[in-house]
Amino acid sequence: MSSEIRIEEINLESYRNPGTGEGGSVNELDAMSFELSSRRTGLSFQRTRMSADRTLMSVIRTSFALIGFGFTIYQFFRFLHENSGATPVVPVHAARNFGIALTSLGVMMLVLGIWYHLRFMRELRIERHHMIEQKLVHGELSYPVSMTLIVAVLLLLLGLIAIFSIVARVGPFT
Repeated sequence: MSSEIRIEEINLESYRNPGTGEGGSVNELDAMSFELSSRRTGLSFQRTRMSADRTLMSVIRTSFALIGFGFTIYQFFRFLHENSGATPVVPVHAARNFGIALTSLGVMMLVLGIWYHLRFMRELRIERHHMIEQKLVHGELSYPVSMTLIVAVLLLLLGLIAIFSIVARVGPFT
C-alpha cells in the first residue's frame, strides 16, 4: 500500500460537509484530512491489537514461571526423597501438594488470560467492523491469528500435562 495520498482515489461525494452536514463536494484539504485521520485510526487499531498481545505475553511469562516453579519443586523434593537414605526434611506429600498448587495457579491464570484476550479481541474486531461500515477506517488490513495466543494455548496444554504428571505420577515428566 502506498503511503502517499491521491485525491483522485477519494470519493468526495460520500463524505459529509463539516460546515453544513450535507452530502456533496468537499474541498481537497478536508478530503486529505479525512483520509489521514482514517489511516491514523486504522493504525490505532493495530497498536491496540499489539498491546493486547503484549498483555497476553505478560500473562504467559507469569504463568510459565508458576508452572515451572511448581513442577520443579515437586521434582526436586521427589528426587531428594528417592535418592537419599535420610529422613526427608519436607514430607513428600507437602512438596507434591505445593507443586500442584503452583502449577494449578499458573494454569488458571493462563486460562483467564486467554479468555480475556479472546473477549477483548472479539470486541475490538466488532468495533473495527462498525467503523469500516461507517467508512471511518479502511478495511484493507485484517487481523491475523495471534502467535502469542498460539503460544499461550500450547503452554496451557503443557501445564495440564504437568499437573496430570504430578497427580498421577506418570507421563512424560516423571
